[in-house]
Amino acid sequence: MKRLRIEHQTGFSYQGDVSASYNEARMLPGSTDSQFVLNSSLEIDPSTSVNNYVDYFGTRVAAFDVLSPHAALAITARSLVEVRPRPLEHTDMTWDRLRREASRAIETVEQMGQSARTRPHPEVVEIARSIAGQHEHPGRAALAIASAIGDAVEYMHGITGVHSTATEAWEARKGVCQDLAHITLGALREVGIPARYVSGYLHPRPAAEVGVAVPGESHAWVEWFAGGWHGFDPTNNIEIGDRHVLVGRGRDYNDVPPLRGVYAGPFKSHLHVKVTITREA
Repeated sequence: MKRLRIEHQTGFSYQGDVSASYNEARMLPGSTDSQFVLNSSLEIDPSTSVNNYVDYFGTRVAAFDVLSPHAALAITARSLVEVRPRPLEHTDMTWDRLRREASRAIETVEQMGQSARTRPHPEVVEIARSIAGQHEHPGRAALAIASAIGDAVEYMHGITGVHSTATEAWEARKGVCQDLAHITLGALREVGIPARYVSGYLHPRPAAEVGVAVPGESHAWVEWFAGGWHGFDPTNNIEIGDRHVLVGRGRDYNDVPPLRGVYAGPFKSHLHVKVTITREA
């Protein structure tokens, strides 16, 4: 088990004063069976009132408006979280049983349909179907599919953008964690395995020293259903461990962006992001 302190600074700067902005932040983790939030807070500048709620998919949301003229908006999320490893547990669930169980609950039915972001490239469809055909148990097939995607796509900044699709990233064979998660989701859903997008943070150093703050960034991975929900990080081809801090879940990135907003004004905006992660224990 690790104790991780996370500071996530983000926001917008404008070319002039905007008259108002309306925003949602999904930057604070919640306690689960594998992580416990010791404390968390959200600081907003300019100061304003915040409406906190949990969205449809179980993610903590801070909704707020800034209704006075401002040239910049800054949000700082601070969290201290204890995290334990979440090793994969394979069950002997068959494909027929998965189809029956997945069709009975909204939680799984909603994670079976493709979105514009996850719709797979024909080559990914072929890979997923070929791997699925080699496995009697969907959980083991899911792991093999996610690992194959992780092996095939190179992690690289600057090739894709926040609005890129799984097909576009696959054609480039390059992308960031968001892209690998979308490609993997499309592949799993294609063979009938419910799968959901997970957003959060990953401490970048497996052997991190206690008390040393290091640069980090938002991270994304996947969870699939095969008798229960199981997570895997295709970007790093690793199981979800005590370096992963979960913030939100959804059908794809559209459901869990760290910050989303609109503003009233004729000016262009610039998004800035800085994440620092410190192992405390």
